[in-house]
Amino acid sequence: MPLRHGSKIYCQLLLDANRYKLAEDLAASEGKKVTALLREYVYDALLEKVPEAYKNAVEADQQGWQKSVENRVEGRRRARDERTIQAIDDLIQDVLKES
Repeated sequence: MPLRHGSKIYCQLLLDANRYKLAEDLAASEGKKVTALLREYVYDALLEKVPEAYKNAVEADQQGWQKSVENRVEGRRRARDERTIQAIDDLIQDVLKES
């Protein structure tokens, strides 16, 4: 069963040792990690086999990524606003204590 990591999914891939070594050598020659190279190959194969569905999936993934970025920005803005409000409240309390 695949595991989720945010919007991505881990999948386990078992390769025979000698063929893995080929992928490892190829990745090294291209300055990439093996997993990045294999992911690239999977995406290329999907694009070739089901181009329209693949393009739709890429678009949906990009929209999901954009939404997650917007959520992070909004969360940071909200936290900053809450800290500002708290600082103002603390300042008001200090002024009231002095008077």
